[in-house]
Amino acid sequence: MEICTVGGYEEVGKNMTAVKVGDDVVIFDAGIFLPPLVELQEQEAQINYSEDMLRNAKAIPNDLVLDKLGWTDKVRAIVIGHAHLDHVGGLPYLAHRYPKAEILASPFTMAVLEGILKDEKIMMRNKRRMVHENTTYQIRGSSGNLKIEFINTTHSTIQCLFVAWHSREGTFFYGLDFKFDNHPIIGLPPNYKRLKEMGKAGVKCLVVDSLYADTDRRTASERIARNLLEDALGNIHDKNSALFVTTFSSHIARLKSIVDFGQKTGRRIVFLGRSLNKYVEAAIKVNECSFRNRIELIRYRRQINTFLKKVEDNRGKYLIVCTGHQAEKGSILDRIVQGETPFRFRTGDNLIFSSSVIPVPININAREKLDAKLRRQGVRLQIDIHVSGHGGREDLRDLLEMLQPEHVIPSHGSLKQETPLIDLAKEMGYKFQENSHLSSDGKVIKI
Repeated sequence: MEICTVGGYEEVGKNMTAVKVGDDVVIFDAGIFLPPLVELQEQEAQINYSEDMLRNAKAIPNDLVLDKLGWTDKVRAIVIGHAHLDHVGGLPYLAHRYPKAEILASPFTMAVLEGILKDEKIMMRNKRRMVHENTTYQIRGSSGNLKIEFINTTHSTIQCLFVAWHSREGTFFYGLDFKFDNHPIIGLPPNYKRLKEMGKAGVKCLVVDSLYADTDRRTASERIARNLLEDALGNIHDKNSALFVTTFSSHIARLKSIVDFGQKTGRRIVFLGRSLNKYVEAAIKVNECSFRNRIELIRYRRQINTFLKKVEDNRGKYLIVCTGHQAEKGSILDRIVQGETPFRFRTGDNLIFSSSVIPVPININAREKLDAKLRRQGVRLQIDIHVSGHGGREDLRDLLEMLQPEHVIPSHGSLKQETPLIDLAKEMGYKFQENSHLSSDGKVIKI
């Protein structure tokens, strides 16, 4: 078994891993790196991004390494674990390099992919198949079928999957991204029973989300964030002030909670922007948007500006949901703060950040500047009304104990974020560079 850690092993994002057994290669994820593009999906200008442009910006994985290895024409499938852009956003620009590869993803993830293709006017010729949680699918390999299993897990968007390739050299387990939420707002809890069964049967290698491997915790359930939102929205008493909530557009369960408790304010709930529209429309398509009839969706800049003029004139009538919580340049929240819309924040207006700052320097610095500007404008801020979608150190310990993998490779972070998982593995009896491995983008690990 050879594992090429194509992307996501030196940064938070750009996730892509290729695994070769014999003459067959399976790719896991093909994500985008958001900082260079400042969140592609919130750019209102209709820019046609090309593969070359994205490569030059280092916004997509450098999968050209697979050409040098001679793997490219051996790729049989590209499996996407969930619908976040750092896992699926690069696929529209890379899939043409693997014409024989079938794209496998959950219905929601596939719907998001189709939305990206439509927005960016990209034709993808690869065969696409929707797969469901707790099922197995077989694809044709060079010498027989390849068995790929999809195990239900929880994260900060819906229909997230652990993926296992049961190869003739053993099981490769792809564990990006996850937390163990026993009380999800939408969908089922993780399939612990199957994880334990796989551990007993034997797992050759685990590639795992290590973003918060240094945090001594089990990540809290989404129901905690739901309670936090109930309190945050319940404490808005000024009926004449503006009320904005910003969160991750892909977090369908969080959006549901915002709508559920937002209704109690008596305000009209309006979602603004292309990114929110894309994910909500994908949820509608797969019948996972129970709140659709309780919101209004406004997509395009001209419509948004017209609406924001109404908010300026009648501030207490609306609850506005938008993105911009990472202070992304060009996002709706950024444009408002910069004075580029008909709406202006005033003293006493309310803004709830139902999110955390993605722990990379560009996001941390941008949010510090945004928060300072908002405070100067007199906005009442409630921040970190949120629980993470990534497991902490104790969740990772639990996963390792259930799967008992022979080899462990941390992913989804920089060296600083991945090293604590190596330390945890050492606690559990693994030996560094023998059966626990730190990798970097483009490296190959042979087991």
